[in-house]
Order: sequence, then structure tokens, then C-alpha cells
Amino acid sequence: MSFSIAGKTAIVTGAAFGVGRAIARHFAEQGANVMCADMDEEELARELGDTTEEGNIRWFAGDLREKLAIANLLSATIDAFDRVDILVNAARQVLVSDPLNADDDAVETLLQQNLIATLRLSQLIARRMVHQAEEADEEEGMAGSIINLSSIAAHRTNPCLLAYSVSTAALDQMTRSLAVALAPRRIRVNAVAFGSVMSASLQKALKDEPEQRDDIIAHTPLGRIAEAGEVAEAVQFLASPGAGFITGEILTLDGGRSLLDPVVAPVH
Repeated sequence: MSFSIAGKTAIVTGAAFGVGRAIARHFAEQGANVMCADMDEEELARELGDTTEEGNIRWFAGDLREKLAIANLLSATIDAFDRVDILVNAARQVLVSDPLNADDDAVETLLQQNLIATLRLSQLIARRMVHQAEEADEEEGMAGSIINLSSIAAHRTNPCLLAYSVSTAALDQMTRSLAVALAPRRIRVNAVAFGSVMSASLQKALKDEPEQRDDIIAHTPLGRIAEAGEVAEAVQFLASPGAGFITGEILTLDGGRSLLDPVVAPVH
């Protein structure tokens, strides 16, 4: 079975920084057509430059919490590549929250960013995948693949990450529910839940609190922090024909960290 994604068209959100950017670059290197989406137009332009005329990578700037931006992202992808086969929901936000502060709106903020925006985009792209399969009169093979980026925070208890934990737990359940709902349409839905990866948010956290690095490593059986490229390779596997009978799974990529049980160890 092949793990190739060459010739497929993928949308990768959160593609201006960290893990999302690593996934977008990796997919392009593997021969996929990639639409990179992010809110940060300046960073997209700096990283990708003018990609409007040629090549297998494009970019779209917009706030995907807005329905119009989601529709425009799909339109831009179809205009550039004619179809979409893979959606990688890599846009995510991490906020420290105060569980006892009634005025702290972190839960609402992260549910909107990490769950609702992801759900709306997944629903729209899934409808497009179904349309493509029906238009081509395809009755066999997969119509598409959706991969969400989650976190081991979904099933660990860290009070200062209440909002993030709640949003990722909800994202995991959304992944399973969509997997069942879309299976008859031949669309697979999975997630990669990672621990400490050199993402943009972790880099910022380590800059503010350098001692966290040793703490994270001490609580990770494999004794290191993962590179963003390792997440990209796991996402490629889930998007590829080699994972053709896998759906509704939350693939854990954490160096064995979730096998341990320290409540206070930092999670990103």
C-alpha cells in the first residue's frame, strides 16, 4: 500500500507558523498541491512570496472563524487546483486560563477557534469531496481525508490549561463523530494528538520560561521534544492510501508522555 500523496490537493490551515507550516512544506515536497491558509497575511507572504502563477503551493489569508472566509478559501483552492482531496486542520490556539475567573473568556475563545471554525471548514470541504466523487461517478476508493491536530491535553488535567483541554477534548469527539457520519461518503476523518512539539506556541513558552525544557524532557520517556516535521510525517500517513482503512482514530505522538501520570507537567 502506498503512502504517497503526490498529485493530491490539500488545504492546510495554520500554515504560516510552526507545525502547520511544516505540514504544508512537507506535503509540497511530497508532490501534493497545497493551499496554505492562515490569518497572518504578512507571514504567509514572507514565507511563500508570490505563488499565484506557477508551482504546487498557494496561500490564502483570512480569518477562518468567519463563514465568508471559509467559502473564499474553498473557492481559491478550486480556482488554483480544481479540486480538494485532503484537509489538514492545523490552525489552533493555546491560552492559559484561570478556572476560577468568571470573566475569563478563554474557553469561549478556544472553542470558537479550535472547534467551531474547524467543524465549519470540515463540513464545507466534505461537501466538496462528496460532489467531486459524484461528478466523477466514483464508487470505489476514498473521496477524501480530513486530519485534525489535537493534543494529549484532551485527556490530561492541568488547571491552567482548562480552556485548551476542553477545546481539544471536544475536537477529539468531533473527529470521531464526523468519521462515522462521513464514512458512508468514503471520507476518512482522523486526528494527530501530540505532546510537546517545537510549535510556535511552545517556542514562545520556552523563551518566556526556559526551565520548562528540562521539565518536559524529564516527563517524556523518549527524552526529547519532537520536531514539527515528525507531526507532518504522521499527518501524511493518515492522508495517504496506506491508511485507507483507518478512520475515527486519534493518533498519539508524544514520545510516550501520556503513559505517565504527572498532573502538573506542562502540556503543549
